[in-house]
Amino acid sequence: MIKILVTLLMTFSVVTGFTQDTYVLSEKSKLTINGTSTVHDWTVTAHTMSGMVAVEENAARELTLEVAVGAIKSERGATMDKKMHAALQKDTHPKVGFSLKEAKEEGLLSGTLAIAGHEQDVEITTTTNFSDDSVTMIGEHRIALKDFQIEPPTAMFGQVVVGNEVTVKFDLVFEKE
Repeated sequence: MIKILVTLLMTFSVVTGFTQDTYVLSEKSKLTINGTSTVHDWTVTAHTMSGMVAVEENAARELTLEVAVGAIKSERGATMDKKMHAALQKDTHPKVGFSLKEAKEEGLLSGTLAIAGHEQDVEITTTTNFSDDSVTMIGEHRIALKDFQIEPPTAMFGQVVVGNEVTVKFDLVFEKE
């Protein structure tokens, strides 16, 4: 009887020691994309995102993030939005996505970034905070548009050209399901 009880307790300890907690992306999350052009710097904001993170022992084991291209908006108006959406191929690839392959070390996430139908393996450094009811990930990542075969948008008959590099800044808040 004691052997059975000890075996059950050890089995329960092993099973509970490896449980994953799942968190979903909150509306509190923010993501902006900052870039340059031959005329001015610019910022656009992602207004529709979804995602989840599964955490085990204060480390991300699964992570997905999707951003709706059509909900990425600028403060400069519809003309800039239209050019940006065309460059990101909104009609054929309506979402930008990231999926985690591995949390390598404290704050370094290795995964696949998919933009405009092209995928790249990337490593993104984050400051990650874990609590019982939420996970926050803050950071930024530089992207070269040409790495995703995106032609930088132009305006005014080629007089205004967007720079090849953009910086994605994020403050992601995941809350317990």
